[in-house]
Amino acid sequence: MLNKRRTFVNILKKSVKTETIIKGSRFISEAFPVKNQQEAREILRAQKEKYADATHVVHAFIAGETGGIMGMSDDGEPSGTAGRPALEVLKGSDITNILLTITRYFGGTLLGTGGLSRAYSGGAKEVLAIAETEPLVAKSAFSFSVSYDRYDAVKRAFKDFHIDITSEDFGTEITVNGTIFLDESQQFAARVFDITQGKSTVTF
Repeated sequence: MLNKRRTFVNILKKSVKTETIIKGSRFISEAFPVKNQQEAREILRAQKEKYADATHVVHAFIAGETGGIMGMSDDGEPSGTAGRPALEVLKGSDITNILLTITRYFGGTLLGTGGLSRAYSGGAKEVLAIAETEPLVAKSAFSFSVSYDRYDAVKRAFKDFHIDITSEDFGTEITVNGTIFLDESQQFAARVFDITQGKSTVTF
């Protein structure tokens, strides 16, 4: 069997926002993590409602594990001067499952086609420059309970894995919930089983 090579495509960890003024026009650039094309559409709809008084709400998005699903709109700006430049920046970022919106409040001065392209591509670059990303890999949710006397030893093992702890419940025992890279899950379960001498079993 051939081993599948992991694709190191990135995703956003959280939404980010920047603003800039160009010749009186206000450009608000925002990037959102999305799970799929449908979620991108829902967030875009909410953005258009939020900025109903804006001149344009331009967008571009990329979705899918290989970044194969793409879309964009100039939202009334001259064709090819807004959504396309923003999408080209996204395509060069190696980030997928992302929606970018750039909202413009017209300031009274026309920028011309070249100026618009630079403004929208610049807005995309600015917001991506401050974005925090992580590799797009399959993850599994897990849960286990451990006695208080073994918890510190188990917790020290966390550093050897890609783990995010979502909750810890301190009752009769300590119940831990979190997520882990899928390809590390069985090794992690075995480690917890060994540390606790078979008294704790990780469920996924």
